[in-house]
Amino acid sequence: MADKPDPDKLKGPGGVSMRDLHELVKKSHARDQAAGKQHNKLAQPQNRWQRFVRYVWDKNRGRG
Repeated sequence: MADKPDPDKLKGPGGVSMRDLHELVKKSHARDQAAGKQHNKLAQPQNRWQRFVRYVWDKNRGRG
């Protein structure tokens, strides 16, 4: 473990240090998770008929 590179000195895309890049990815992931949870709360559950109609509609759209 003597040759482990320092994440502060290692540069990633755009010249951003790997440690900073890691923090940005963590923040982005947290935002995506929060947005997904909020969206799911607002969505209405579909009944069987609605799911069936959506399935048939999507299946037939590819035949155009």
